[in-house]
Amino acid sequence: MNHSLERALHRFRQNPADGVRSDVSTRVSNAAFRASVSERLRNVERELGDVKNRVNGLIFLVAGTVITQLLTKVLA
Repeated sequence: MNHSLERALHRFRQNPADGVRSDVSTRVSNAAFRASVSERLRNVERELGDVKNRVNGLIFLVAGTVITQLLTKVLA
């Protein structure tokens, strides 16, 4: 595992009040942490897909409007 990730996990599991590792009942397991991160990543990917679709729709709308205006000016 990446050293910076290991340090982040270590800080995540520490109790900030006293600087001592917390007991087992308040710690998050690696599997739970990875599942949480994985779920968040899936949500971000889904939202990014929605944004990409909206941007593509906007591009096609603007391009269609420009082409329509050009054709109207040329044929009029």
